[in-house]
Amino acid sequence: MLVACLLKIGPVIPESGGLSSDKALAWGLSGFSNNTVWLIFVAFLFASGFEKTGLGKRIALILVNRMGKKTLHLGYAIALADLILAPVMPSNTARSGGTLFPILKNIPELFDSSPEKNPGKIGSYMTWVAIATTCVTSSMFLTALAPNVLAVSLVRQAGMTPPGWIEWFFYFLPVGIMLVLLVPLITYIIYPPELKGSPEVAEWAGKELKRMGGISNGEVKMISLFGLVLLLWIFGDYLGIHTTFSALAVLCFMVMAGILSWNDILSNKSAWNVLIWFGTLVTLAGGLNNVGFLTWMAHEITQVITHFSPVLIMIFLVMAFFLIHYFFASITAHVTALLSLFLVTGMAVPGMDVKLYTLLLMFSIGLMGILTPYGTGPSPIWYGLGYIPSRKYWMLGAFFGMLFLSVLLLVGIPWMKWWL
Repeated sequence: MLVACLLKIGPVIPESGGLSSDKALAWGLSGFSNNTVWLIFVAFLFASGFEKTGLGKRIALILVNRMGKKTLHLGYAIALADLILAPVMPSNTARSGGTLFPILKNIPELFDSSPEKNPGKIGSYMTWVAIATTCVTSSMFLTALAPNVLAVSLVRQAGMTPPGWIEWFFYFLPVGIMLVLLVPLITYIIYPPELKGSPEVAEWAGKELKRMGGISNGEVKMISLFGLVLLLWIFGDYLGIHTTFSALAVLCFMVMAGILSWNDILSNKSAWNVLIWFGTLVTLAGGLNNVGFLTWMAHEITQVITHFSPVLIMIFLVMAFFLIHYFFASITAHVTALLSLFLVTGMAVPGMDVKLYTLLLMFSIGLMGILTPYGTGPSPIWYGLGYIPSRKYWMLGAFFGMLFLSVLLLVGIPWMKWWL
């Protein structure tokens, strides 16, 4: 960013042909005035509220306690816990790796299942359900994954109107519901646990809940504010309340209620890191468009594929965008490097349903994390636990990647075309 500002490349050059240093610097800092960048910053702080009050841990333990007597039901408890936390935890690393992982890693040990001894007894099944589910929930909500919000900014920079929180959820709803229901069941069929059920899991979760004690005042406050921010995100458009304003307002309430202190906000390295990182990426991505690189590249690509029908081109581009993630160890890097290029390429295709195409690209962002052991933040955490061998992980990743992509295209396209 510093080099781009010094060389004055990236900003729109005035017709006079000159660009002052202060205007170049203003362009370099413009990403930090982006509404969606601040939305994701605040959402990271919401995640701190769940962690500090213990509410996230309590939700997971309650579900395991109620549903953990059978291994298949335990799989659905894991999926449901992730689903409940996803709307207000934009880091799937914090959600799956930071909240669920510390709880779930203790369960296989109850049955003498470890990476070295009897991994397939229950540990392997739980591990895969956890990572596969968090990839689905990451695509289900706009605020469930930081790169989703980055994608919204890039879509807006490309000259299109991105979906709001409720639109995102609604358009992905049938795909998300189907995949959340399928992941524990299909894993149970193709990668079955040796242990089909035991009351010990539920009993262990019950003991952990007793150890936590009764629901605290902080948890009650967090539940109330969690419900408030969801209502504002869902109905804010009808009330004329911006999504980011709602998030900032609820964050202020969290501080006033004593859930978070100013020191908690200052010490949240993940939140400040994403603010600096995304504020810079949004600006740089806009610079690529300003200098004409994306238009040139899109023109070159469309020259090769324009003899196919727009529908086939759309499916081909979505599949390419999804599968290229094999070469990325970061969804953020993938979105930054390629989303704008794919958007401009699709817009240049005559007859392309641009809004449908854009939604498909955005919804694939979370799903693509399933492909590899390094595909998304929590992947290395669950893979590193050691229950799933490397070869098996790649095979499962390929199978579920194709499952996710197929459901997105076969279910998502008819659903979205009906409503668009």
